[in-house]
Amino acid sequence: MRPRQILALLAVLAPASLGSVQAAGAAPQPGAPTESGSPIEDQGSNYNYRSYITYVNPKAPGLDVEVLEFADRILLRNHTGKTVTIYGYEGEPYARVQPNGTTEDNLRSPATYLNTSFYANVKVPESASASFPAKWVTIDRTGQFEWHDHRIHYMSPVTPPIVKDKGKRTLVFDWEVPISVGGQKGAIHGALYWVPEGSKTPTAAIVAFVAILALALAFVLVVRRHRSGEAW
Repeated sequence: MRPRQILALLAVLAPASLGSVQAAGAAPQPGAPTESGSPIEDQGSNYNYRSYITYVNPKAPGLDVEVLEFADRILLRNHTGKTVTIYGYEGEPYARVQPNGTTEDNLRSPATYLNTSFYANVKVPESASASFPAKWVTIDRTGQFEWHDHRIHYMSPVTPPIVKDKGKRTLVFDWEVPISVGGQKGAIHGALYWVPEGSKTPTAAIVAFVAILALALAFVLVVRRHRSGEAW
């Protein structure tokens, strides 16, 4: 088969490959079966939800915050030169990022345990209580903290009652995660939206298409090298 024929064949196969990768790249939904056959409990953010950060106060140069995986996690980077503290569900200090980049978790905060499960289906140990003094443990030294926060997503696999039309973008609720910067109290403010199926971003499809083109080019170069004397 000549290189031009190979390229023509790849052009035909590419759409089918993209469809396969899009399906394979979809995030697992709560309750969906895994490859082993057991259901996923409390894992993964639904494609139909998007959490957006609207603003952060206090405003501090060097403080960067973003939502990861639609509505699953928050990533906070601290280059403010001040201690940034994140507070738990009962107002207790949950985690903090020091000016030197040290990130610490409070083992006495109930949020430390509740955040390990997508729907908080865990038992908080008796050693953890919002009324107990903080017990800090170092978990990172890169000046950032990434965590799952139940305040930024819908706490049920059932469609929210406020969503009357699944084909329409709908505000589910506004949210906030309390923080302090250098002792000054504030919050990360955001909003959770329901988005219709057509709003999925085909990132996996784009990556697959680029990969297919790269493989096609490499294959053609190999064929040309071995058949340098053959007319195109």
